[in-house]
Amino acid sequence: MNNKLYKEAIDIASYCIKKVLPDEAVQRALKGVKLSGRVVLVSVGKAAFRMAEAAYNTLGDKIHDGIVITKYEHAKGKIGCFEIYEAGHPIPDENSFKATEKAIEKVQQLSANDTVLFLLSGGGSALFEKPKCTKVELEDITKQLLSCGAEITEINTIRKRLSYVKGGRFASLTKAKVYQIILSDILGDPLDMIASGPCAPDSSTKEDAIAIIKKYNLKMSEDVLKLFAEETPKKLGNVHTKITGSVKELCSAASEKTKEMGYKPLILTDMLSCEARDAGTFLGDIIKTNRGCKKSLAFIVGGETIVHLKGSGEGGRNQEIALSLAREIAGIDGAFGFSVGSDGTDGPTDAAGGYADYTTAWDAKAKGIDINAYLDNNDAYNALKSLGGLIITGPTGTNVNDIAVVLIKR
Repeated sequence: MNNKLYKEAIDIASYCIKKVLPDEAVQRALKGVKLSGRVVLVSVGKAAFRMAEAAYNTLGDKIHDGIVITKYEHAKGKIGCFEIYEAGHPIPDENSFKATEKAIEKVQQLSANDTVLFLLSGGGSALFEKPKCTKVELEDITKQLLSCGAEITEINTIRKRLSYVKGGRFASLTKAKVYQIILSDILGDPLDMIASGPCAPDSSTKEDAIAIIKKYNLKMSEDVLKLFAEETPKKLGNVHTKITGSVKELCSAASEKTKEMGYKPLILTDMLSCEARDAGTFLGDIIKTNRGCKKSLAFIVGGETIVHLKGSGEGGRNQEIALSLAREIAGIDGAFGFSVGSDGTDGPTDAAGGYADYTTAWDAKAKGIDINAYLDNNDAYNALKSLGGLIITGPTGTNVNDIAVVLIKR
């Protein structure tokens, strides 16, 4: 591994994540907003703690009560009198259910003159849940969805039908006005799909859900299938929404930082959506096309790829991108790249993503690591760990999709 290039990759990734932390974004969204009556804060998602902290620092005792529901190890202490819960992700657990029930109790006590300040970020689909089916059935269906290669919008279309709070149902449980601030982690920022849209009218239909079940041959009991005959709310008159923060800002930050470092940056897309290893191959092809350039170049993509789980290894989509990239850029002097999740977690691992450069494939061969075999086993984590190519940031407190950058240093 080229340590100098690895350090540059870490510097770029760190800069990008700092630029999309929710503190300033939430404060900006609250500027000039008047929240009436009794104000109850409900903050949900991987970025829930920092979003709630930013709101508390902005509004102080104007918030009368609050609850924060985030992923394990993502809470960083106390926030005023707020109740802080950590819960399961990507599979809901008992803490998800307990915390959600508590949030429901808080908002059901409010009148039409009061306000729910609802702060939402990615990961909320697992963290915020009151299921209509059994815990065992919910876990099984969630695992099927996560392993079949379904897109996040398809996954959330199914999730909405199994829940008392998703698909606009949470907003319908309170008489209060709901002011919703969202950090988007889904391409195109569809309100009803981000964390399965607890406070957004649902654009998907029961027919859409049935089509997804058939498409991926999902296995469900007869009792669960009956839930798909019910329709979700299509109108909500008590919700006002503000989106703040997205993958576009993540890509802009990468462009800004790489330009400062002497590269000529180009944002290829902020809507990347394909198989992770195919994305790595594509980015490698970009490097091959430009290998003869005499200037330092940086190519930037943002979005969210998918992984079809076929093996038994460890890893995540960003690690698969990096390991796949390693095959393509082998021997191209000065070529390197990385892919990271802005939330600091990639799949069920402690890594945010992965790094590869023109020496990675050589190192793998020297250590007896067959990159293709590791990819086939979905074991990018262990391959990159052996090669020094993991990027570990810890939980970042934000969640606005992923970013991948490939570079040629001259």
